[in-house]
Amino acid sequence: MTRSQAHAKLPGAFPKPTAQVEPFVDALGFEDALRFLDAFGGTEVYIPKNPKGRGEVEKLLGREKAKMLAGQMHRIPARIPTAKAWRARAHRSKGLPVVEIARILGVTDFSVRRYLRWVTPPSDPDQPGLF
Repeated sequence: MTRSQAHAKLPGAFPKPTAQVEPFVDALGFEDALRFLDAFGGTEVYIPKNPKGRGEVEKLLGREKAKMLAGQMHRIPARIPTAKAWRARAHRSKGLPVVEIARILGVTDFSVRRYLRWVTPPSDPDQPGLF
């Protein structure tokens, strides 16, 4: 699957994956990538190419998704990124309130609002560009 095909599968409401999150979204899809980053962000994780049912990653995602993620390990650092700003935008796109997002991320509600401020509104196709 190419990047453009993977991004075409994302509904418009979901935030575009950042470079550090993209391998996870490519391998797992939006929802499972978000669950994986919520569970393992900031930690070192070993993902075997042939999971045997004992690992935490396989318990969270299932055998097939764990194998798909193992196939992307050449693109993934040993320590899983926290990607808090992207995760905040992703949870917000699912309709979660700021305080709940703050609890999930382990940050203050002020930090979540700051992460969400960086979101640019969708461009209006009827508005011409300046340059």
